[in-house]
Amino acid sequence: MGALGCLEDLALQIGMIQGTAHPRLNNPHIIVFAGDHGIAATGLVNPYPQAVTAQMVLNFLDGGAAINVFCRQHDIALKVVDAGVNFDFGQAQLIHEKIAHGTGNYLEENAMSREQAVLAIEAGKKIVSLLHKEGCNCIGLGEMGIGNTSAAALIMSYVTGIPVEECCGRGTGVSDTQLETKIATLVKVHGKHAPAIAAAPDAVTILQHVGGFEIAMITGAYLEAAALNMVILVDGFITTAALLLAVIEDKKVKDHCVYSHTSGEKGHRRMLSYLNARPLLDLGMRLGEGTGAAMAYPVLQSALAFLREMASFESAGVSKSE
Repeated sequence: MGALGCLEDLALQIGMIQGTAHPRLNNPHIIVFAGDHGIAATGLVNPYPQAVTAQMVLNFLDGGAAINVFCRQHDIALKVVDAGVNFDFGQAQLIHEKIAHGTGNYLEENAMSREQAVLAIEAGKKIVSLLHKEGCNCIGLGEMGIGNTSAAALIMSYVTGIPVEECCGRGTGVSDTQLETKIATLVKVHGKHAPAIAAAPDAVTILQHVGGFEIAMITGAYLEAAALNMVILVDGFITTAALLLAVIEDKKVKDHCVYSHTSGEKGHRRMLSYLNARPLLDLGMRLGEGTGAAMAYPVLQSALAFLREMASFESAGVSKSE
């Protein structure tokens, strides 16, 4: 025992999640939740226009994004959810759960109402529940939303207590000057909402003030997947921020999580440390979309393949140590 290192730990974890000595991964899915953020319209935290969110959703549906490539390669089903994009889609293959056409600008107001936060969490739960009924027992969660690294940095700061300027990274490639503006903006936002969040630091309150509809749905998806004893592949910075919120609601969610990779986004490594997580890969990726989860999925397959198929020393006739 021990020669296969982390693969042995991974096989044991999946077996514990499924409650069997013969675990299997069935009908794996990656769900990409998309939503827009009011702050993005200001241009203070992002170099790309808000319209890129809708354009990327269309790219996912057309099969041309990185997540499409990796899902095809590894035979993973892909679902795309409109959680709150500032665009009206007509595509039937999209899961339509739009809460609103983007969140409010949290520089001036709350990102969403409490009712909207709850609705989004419940929508995430519903989507996972339906997939589970179709035989899915392993999911990865991804996201798309211009400006959502800013929401994730704020959530990280409120949950962990780390100053927001230490949580804030470059997101979709901001320059040094843009990064300074982004940090200054988020420091201001953090101070504006801190008193209300300190008074009620639960997941719904944090989402209400600075969250995104896609982040709220991912939070709900984590909670439901754990309740259904599914294996959860955690992706990068934004989806791990949603996990921080899910863990506030139910600490047992962590038992179901496999951490796919360490993102190149500043702050993700510290998030993982806060969660006492050991990621499988470290490739410097910071694309989002669930790409890290898709890349890590074959490692889970390998962990279970050796458990099912590898001969023991005894059965292979190999001499034991003396």
